[in-house]
Amino acid sequence: MNSSYVNMGLGALLATLFVLKSVSLVSGALFASEPPEKPGFEIVADDTATAGGASDKAAAAAPETPIAQLLQKADAKVGETIFKKCQACHDASKGGPNKVGPNLYGIVDRPIASHEGFGYSAAIKDFSKGSSEKWTYDHLTHFLAAPKKYIAGTAMGFAGLPKDTDRANVIAYLRTLADTPAPLPDPAAAPAPATN
Repeated sequence: MNSSYVNMGLGALLATLFVLKSVSLVSGALFASEPPEKPGFEIVADDTATAGGASDKAAAAAPETPIAQLLQKADAKVGETIFKKCQACHDASKGGPNKVGPNLYGIVDRPIASHEGFGYSAAIKDFSKGSSEKWTYDHLTHFLAAPKKYIAGTAMGFAGLPKDTDRANVIAYLRTLADTPAPLPDPAAAPAPATN
């Protein structure tokens, strides 16, 4: 083979690589995007809960102020704003569809794992005791604080709402999403234990 053909071939290969690298650098500079100032919505899954239900960490992270007291000052309008995080996975309109999660219309005091047409995880079904357990204010506040810690094995990937007031506001909003809102709990009553 003639050495001039080899030189031409290698030259063409090097020229092609140079052009590709140059285009890559220029396009990277032209189409670079700034990272968002604030992430839109972060889902963090934590599978460190114990198999039996609420873990020691969940008990330690349990709300210090009983939900019955927090609901006395809760603002459903603020809760509606916070609930926008949940709308990616849950519809809350009357007769609305199930999404990644079940429809939440009428969730307060509804039997757990009972919304028609939704395939609940085994963990939620076990927790519901055949749908005899209801989404009480206490269950809702502990679940919304840390879903995977409160019900180990749940498929809900939401990290939770760490602030008591945020949970109370969301629960106050969820309470309004019903034909007949569930009565508010007595703030003087002793809180139910955070066990299942």
